[in-house]
Amino acid sequence: MAVEVSYPGVYVEETSSGIHPIEGVSTSTAAFVGPARTGPIDGPVHVHSHLDYMQTFGSGSPATTLDHAVRLFFENGGSDALIVRVGSSRGGAITDNAISGSRLEAAKRGLWALDNVKNFNLLCVPPLADGTDIGAQTRAAAVRYCEKRGALFIADPSVAWQSARQAMAGVNAAFPTRSSHAALFFPFLQAADPARAGKTMTVAPCGAVAGVMARTDAQRGVWRPPAGIEATLNGVVGPAIKLSDGQNGELNALGVNCLRTFARSGPVVWGARTLAGADQVASEYKYIPVRRLALFVEESIQRGIRWAVFEANAEPTWAKVRLNVGAFMDRLFRNGAFQGRTAREAYFVKCDGTTTSQSDIDAGVANVVVGFAPLKPAEFVIVTIRQLFEKKKP
Repeated sequence: MAVEVSYPGVYVEETSSGIHPIEGVSTSTAAFVGPARTGPIDGPVHVHSHLDYMQTFGSGSPATTLDHAVRLFFENGGSDALIVRVGSSRGGAITDNAISGSRLEAAKRGLWALDNVKNFNLLCVPPLADGTDIGAQTRAAAVRYCEKRGALFIADPSVAWQSARQAMAGVNAAFPTRSSHAALFFPFLQAADPARAGKTMTVAPCGAVAGVMARTDAQRGVWRPPAGIEATLNGVVGPAIKLSDGQNGELNALGVNCLRTFARSGPVVWGARTLAGADQVASEYKYIPVRRLALFVEESIQRGIRWAVFEANAEPTWAKVRLNVGAFMDRLFRNGAFQGRTAREAYFVKCDGTTTSQSDIDAGVANVVVGFAPLKPAEFVIVTIRQLFEKKKP
């Protein structure tokens, strides 16, 4: 509304710019679910260092599989973890039922204790004990839960896979559902045994790989693959099984990411496919960075346009949404997240009458369609964010 000038002087009129900057959400909060010696059961508890973890969940010998996973996460660059300690109510042996039992979801216990936190990005469920695997029900539950929460399950291989050939033969049975919300790494790792000087022990790779992902996010961006010469594995001696280039290629084609050792770099992550990345699946989310970038874009935009909930579900509001989402996507483009020489080749944003029908408006919904080119210019991965509006009373 214009200021009415009735006498000489200085007049101030404040006008909204319509700009609501969208901030990128965290991408590297890792959730760990497993047994520990002490600490609250069915947390989750936030920790920011291995020392934090030990102060809450105990230290000493023998270390649990969860201890090793969390330690390797922080040694490899992780900085933000959620710990869910599971246990038996009767004090007996801990089984998969403590993680994924049928009664836990309603009670928000075990894996579903993570319902009590707003956001996590990576999920690690190490074996319950050395020399064992988590059960099929837990693997399946972890994958489904990550699909629901927009996270990535970092899966460990089976202890029975003592060769590349056994891994190739067993992967389809272990993971019958080829989800883009899960990634499998092989083989186990060898690390120094703190309880036996000069000796090594076999540890699950999930914690170390989660740490590499967190480090890659911080140093290069979530759109960069957490693999290659720069994806060094700290705190370990090397993979428990040595793989050849040929075996690496065969495993990669099945959606299995290999852990390798090279003379100049030492142990590294040497693959960045999701379980939907097997050659026969042909998913647009074949690669971990594409899947995680899409999740990052979706969550960031979803949170960043919440201001619109009390606005009118009409073109003036849609224009503001396009402005703010476009600014966010352009910032990612300039940071190197997308392919293309121009913004037009790299991304697009739509929120108008072509994406939102009259029935959507009547239901209090507007659809924001965002496309981005993660691998090749103008070859877009498309995500749709549904913005809910408060329905106006007649």
